[in-house]
Amino acid sequence: MEWKGKVLGGIFGSFLGPVGTAIGVLLGHQYDRYRELEDAPGAGEGDPQLISAVFFRSTFAVMGCLAKADGRVSESEIQAARGIMRHLRLTADQVQAAIRFFNEGKQPGFELERTVRELGRVCGRRHELLRYFVEIQMSAALQGSNLQGPGRPLVQRLGQWLGLSGFEMAHLEALLRIQAGARPEVPQRAGANLADAYQVLQIEATVTDVEVVKAYRRQMSRNHPDKLVANGLPPSMMEIAKEKTQRIREAYEVIREQRRMK
Repeated sequence: MEWKGKVLGGIFGSFLGPVGTAIGVLLGHQYDRYRELEDAPGAGEGDPQLISAVFFRSTFAVMGCLAKADGRVSESEIQAARGIMRHLRLTADQVQAAIRFFNEGKQPGFELERTVRELGRVCGRRHELLRYFVEIQMSAALQGSNLQGPGRPLVQRLGQWLGLSGFEMAHLEALLRIQAGARPEVPQRAGANLADAYQVLQIEATVTDVEVVKAYRRQMSRNHPDKLVANGLPPSMMEIAKEKTQRIREAYEVIREQRRMK
């Protein structure tokens, strides 16, 4: 019988008082249940609460590991992590948990590939959640080191381990560089020009008006905040999904106005 998750959950939760301990044990129990069933058919289709817990922990632990990839964590990388925490509007307790996970990822014995692949197993077919995970990691790496040094190959490996194609990775980086110099805490109008707008909707400028509408609806459906949270995106990270749908709307309006679509 698995018990490690319950113990660690209780320890982490104890920092937040009796209620935090209870929540920590509950999440730990869910994690233990996952470990016991991970080899069973359909185990990759984890329940949303478990996905949310594993997603949150993995996000900041992997972020810490990437920041320490060159042997030290620079001030800009620390500020990048804190900027993302502010951008996500984490509560004080959530910030403390995120810092603990970040520090865990910095440790020499941290198992990066196992952590990432475990997240992939838990999320199962929820590909958009995995895209959000990689997007957060790439955003932190861009702001912290501009994806220089060992950061870039490691981020590329994250994508490979989670099943993202080279095209998806290149597209994510292009979008993040469009947004305020990769500063996630300062959202900007991603559809500020026509080329960027087509990039956001992931279509070519030569497509028909009908295909533009289909692409818009497809992107809105994939990135709807309520849908993503229902599938396991931590509620604390809903702000990212809200801003992404806003960028999609703005991009569509730029294209629609330029084409004079009704």
